Amino acid sequence: MTDQSRPLADHAAIVTGASSGIGEATAHALAADGANVVLAARSEDALEAIADDITDEYAVDARVVPTDVTDVDQVEALVDATVDEFGGLDVLVNNAGLGRGSDVPGLTDEQYGQMMRVNCDGMFYTTRAALPHLTESEGNLVFVGSFAGQYPRPSNPVYAATKWWTRGFAHSVEAAHGDDGVAVTVVNPSEVRTKFGSEDGTAFDEAFEPGDVSEPEEVADAIAFAARQTAPTTTSEIDVYRRDKFSGF
Repeated sequence: MTDQSRPLADHAAIVTGASSGIGEATAHALAADGANVVLAARSEDALEAIADDITDEYAVDARVVPTDVTDVDQVEALVDATVDEFGGLDVLVNNAGLGRGSDVPGLTDEQYGQMMRVNCDGMFYTTRAALPHLTESEGNLVFVGSFAGQYPRPSNPVYAATKWWTRGFAHSVEAAHGDDGVAVTVVNPSEVRTKFGSEDGTAFDEAFEPGDVSEPEEVADAIAFAARQTAPTTTSEIDVYRRDKFSGF
């Protein structure tokens, strides 16, 4: 019988973009549910500190695999290392993403390419590598989308387009692999108090006071809820935003 306090016990989960913000909070949330977590990002030092905290707090395994999601070889090595260590893969959280806030005329080729590589290529590489293992486990594939992937975003249309791509890709994968037992969920937060935006100015955790917008832990709770779903049930999409979000529309 499943321990209701640890519904993901003995599960293996990969979280990309796990070195801060939503990814870090998600790793904690999944570990609190009993999952062994593999933390993936480029910052090995940050990941090691998070892994130490998780193992101390939740009595699960937390492993670090430094990964650039735009590098297909590193992504495949990440998935292979997880399966080798834990015997399979039950949850993939596709969280790694990059936002460069600019209109179209002001976006450089480098900024454009970087966003496309991280937000689109990275999602594709990790999904492709994980799908055979998620099929075997009838596991859960969770994409971190965005409010910008549902509504026009005049201030950064290319970033918004990558998140529309994420939703379209995720739901198409859902349609293609639902019969195989794979559950797919897209979690769409609006503004979250993270380091998002720091590349081009003031990060959201500096721009907003606590309580003004969502916290990473709130988004992580939604991701963990999706990860807890068991076959044949899936939660297709979850939107996370403050209750007054539409008051100015």
